[in-house]
Formats: sequence, C-alpha cells, structure tokens
Amino acid sequence: MIRRLTIFGVGLIGGSLALALRRAGTCEEVVGCSRSEDHLRQAVELGVIDRYSLDPAEAVAGADMVVLAVPLGAMGGVCAAIRDHLAPDAALTDVGSAKGSVVDAVREGFGELPHGFVPGHPIAGTERSGVAAAFPTLFQGRRVILTPLDTTDIGALAKVRTMWEETGAVVESMSVAHHDEILAATSHLPHLLAFGLVDSLARMGERDEIFRYAAGGFRDFTRIASSDPVMWRDICLSNREAILSVMAHYQEDLTMITEAVSRGDGERLLEIFQRAKAARDRFCE
Repeated sequence: MIRRLTIFGVGLIGGSLALALRRAGTCEEVVGCSRSEDHLRQAVELGVIDRYSLDPAEAVAGADMVVLAVPLGAMGGVCAAIRDHLAPDAALTDVGSAKGSVVDAVREGFGELPHGFVPGHPIAGTERSGVAAAFPTLFQGRRVILTPLDTTDIGALAKVRTMWEETGAVVESMSVAHHDEILAATSHLPHLLAFGLVDSLARMGERDEIFRYAAGGFRDFTRIASSDPVMWRDICLSNREAILSVMAHYQEDLTMITEAVSRGDGERLLEIFQRAKAARDRFCE
C-alpha cells in the first residue's frame, strides 16, 4: 500500500497512474505538483488527485512514492528542487521515454543517484495529452520497462514493480542502453516519420485537397502526429544517438525501396511488402 504518492506532471500518464491505483485501492493519498495551478485544480475536480502544491519541496513531504511524469527537459530542475526534501526511504521513479537522459538528469539534480531511484517507462499512451485525457485502464495489459541501476535499492525496486503491477501492467526489466535502443526503433522513429510526413504534406501547395482525400490508412499512420510536440522534441534530443542510428538504417532501406520503384522492380517490392506483412501479422497475433 502506498501511503502518499506524489506525481510531478499530472497529465495523461501521471493522471492515469493515479486513477489506476485509486481503482485498485492501493494508494491512500495522491498529491500533484506542476507549474500550472489551473491544471492542478482541474486534476482535483476530476478526482485524479486529492490535493496539490506548487512547491516541489512541500509536495514531496511525507511521500513514500514519487513519480516524475514531467517532460524530459524538466527532470533535472524537479530533482534539484526536491533533493533536500525527499524522505530517505521514499521510492523515486519516472515515466520518461529516454532512460539515459533521465538518469543523467537525476544524477545532476541530486548530485548523485539516490538509492531509491528506479528508472521506469510505461509503454502506453494515446495521441491525447493532459489530465482530462487520463483513464484508469491505460496500463492494463501493457508493458512497463524498469531499468534498475547498480545503485538501486532492492526494496525500492520491489515497491515500484508492485505499483505498476497494481495498474494491470506487465513489468519487465532491462538495461538503460538496451531500452533506449529498442524504443528508438519501435517508438521514437515511428513518431518522427508521422510528424515528418504530415509536415511535408502540409507544406505542399495543394495541402487542403491532399488532406480532404486522406482515407483511413493516412489517419491510422499519422495518428501519433497529434502527440505533444514539446514532449517529442525533448525525446528526440534526449535519445538522439540511438535515434540517429536507427534512422540511418531506415534511410538505407528507404533508398532500397525508392530504387526498386525507380527500376520498376515489382518482384523486389513484392518481396519487401510480403516480408513486412508477415512480420506485422505475427506481431498483431
């Protein structure tokens, strides 16, 4: 049972975590903290949090679980603000999509890596953002990756694992570097492609006509381009080395497809499309 959960950044992910734990009956009190009082007041009105504070030090007072759900660029500032106020036995975790960047930010903010720090990342979300988009079943059946460090206390790790399991998530562990490589390929690159395609089409001369005739396939492929631009800017900059590596590989494959189209090589195109279809069908099953 979590006595007091403090969430920095009560948006889609942080808000859904609070709602999921409330639904499970495993959290006695939820405290929210962010820079926007209007946002926090809305979170109280929606029943996502019990109370809030605009002061990070006050927000973590008495908390036994603290979750950083702010943009990656804000992690270091929050950690610096709570450094001298976090309870020694409190578990500290995050929901950031680029773990190497988060670990660096926490180390810089605290001056060292707290023993209670357990880096984490729920592989869940929608294209919507903000606390009004939060819902309690967001993590049901979804994976949460924990990337414990050499300095991570085993008790804190167990607390964070249990917290996510209470939301219905499937919890797995891997190294920070491995996480960032995998997410660069499976999440960060697809978002870049979606943002890039929509921006490219939007800058074409006949953009109104182009979007008017966009069908379901276009909407499916580009849905994630409606995600929070600030968050994705931070992710791309924070995990740029892994992203650049997977982008280079993808550009090679895109060049291969371009050349096949240019040559009129239907056999090569069919081979690529069949291989892709088989891979996706296996994944969906």
